[in-house]
Amino acid sequence: MSEPFMKPFSKAEMEAIRQETRDEEGLKRRFWDKLKRVAGKIPFAEDLVAAFFCATDPATPSRVKLILLGAIAYFVFPTDAITDLLPLFGFADDAAVLAAAITQVAGSITEEHKERARKALKDTVERT
Repeated sequence: MSEPFMKPFSKAEMEAIRQETRDEEGLKRRFWDKLKRVAGKIPFAEDLVAAFFCATDPATPSRVKLILLGAIAYFVFPTDAITDLLPLFGFADDAAVLAAAITQVAGSITEEHKERARKALKDTVERT
């Protein structure tokens, strides 16, 4: 993995991510708002939405929820390692954080979560 992705988060970044995850309803709203804007631009949209559905599933263990909500908060977080405005590279850090989170909890993301993600993305694209 490249050097920028191996660097640990700073204290300020960690606190910002913690703050984002404390307000779960606000995080959900910001997640959907951002996803609607960028869904067609990111190749990992389906994985991201499946992770979201897993993180918000009451049957998901707390540890898994925490890991996934952290990755989702990073996606929503307005300032990150690589600005999301840069074409092609803007979401590389978001994809790396999400991939790392999914690797840790892959068995918890069910086919039902994936199917809901496909349907939600289809509905999102149809509305835009």
